[in-house]
Amino acid sequence: MSTTIFLDCTLRDGGYYNAWDFSPDVIQKYLNAMQTVGVDIVELGLRSMNNTTFKGACAFTTDEFLRCLRVPSGLTVGVMVNGCELLGDVPQQVALAQLFPNTATNSPVDLVRIACHVHEFVQALPAAKWLNKRGYKVGFNLMQVADLTENELRALARQAKAYPIDVLYFADSTGSMNPKHVAEVIQWLRREWNGALGIHTHDNLGLALSNTLCALEKGVTWLDTTVKGMGRGPGNARTEEVAIELAEQRGHQVNFVPLMELLREHFVPMQKQYGWGTNPYYYLSGKYGIHPSYIQEMLNDSRYGEEDILAVIEHLRA
Repeated sequence: MSTTIFLDCTLRDGGYYNAWDFSPDVIQKYLNAMQTVGVDIVELGLRSMNNTTFKGACAFTTDEFLRCLRVPSGLTVGVMVNGCELLGDVPQQVALAQLFPNTATNSPVDLVRIACHVHEFVQALPAAKWLNKRGYKVGFNLMQVADLTENELRALARQAKAYPIDVLYFADSTGSMNPKHVAEVIQWLRREWNGALGIHTHDNLGLALSNTLCALEKGVTWLDTTVKGMGRGPGNARTEEVAIELAEQRGHQVNFVPLMELLREHFVPMQKQYGWGTNPYYYLSGKYGIHPSYIQEMLNDSRYGEEDILAVIEHLRA
């Protein structure tokens, strides 16, 4: 049986709520808690050149910043690049050289994941060769797969086969998938892609955990989670729940005390402050395949009342 890779991306996906500005104390407690619950990889933020507004250190996750952290042994460090940053005016290899000035041997980063919309995917693929040559493990996250037909998805997976990609992820970006749909997407991808598969779920319909566990059952080996589900819109599958399931599956004894302390001291108060988690608006957006960012923006803007938000959802649905 293939080994399951447990990846926590709280500091990256959760950053959409607090501008990637996590305190050093929270980051250290987070790292310690991840080690004790059996997480394999921590994606500690984005690697980006986009610095037009204030953002915290996890929006850039530079090697200099990472070297200041005490990363417990056994945890692999990852960062994510938005595919659009590799397709702008700057040539792709120049952009990559700016983002990754060091080879993997000389960097705290082991894994680089590139998140792509469907229309960006093929153009971004050559980045895998550049990163692989410099010693990085490479993941590609294909976003918004829920709307794709079997032929469209298989065509993309076929293209990916020509590149040194360590894991191909599919993301339920609008949170509109259910376990049956997840199983179908895995089946389609498997017709072309023989490498490792990963899943990144959103909780609009309250199905992030069910979808993640369904994927695990169907042979997906890389699972994304975030602490307390902290992530864009309604958030993601919760690390604490998947940790319980994986500990049982792996037959491992894990120590949940540091994670429970982290929740009580930091993430429960943060959730009260920022308000992620599913609600009827996110549920509707998941049902109609509307990106949760629209809902998140409106909920954070006092100009929009209930009627306005529902009218916008209805308009976007049409």
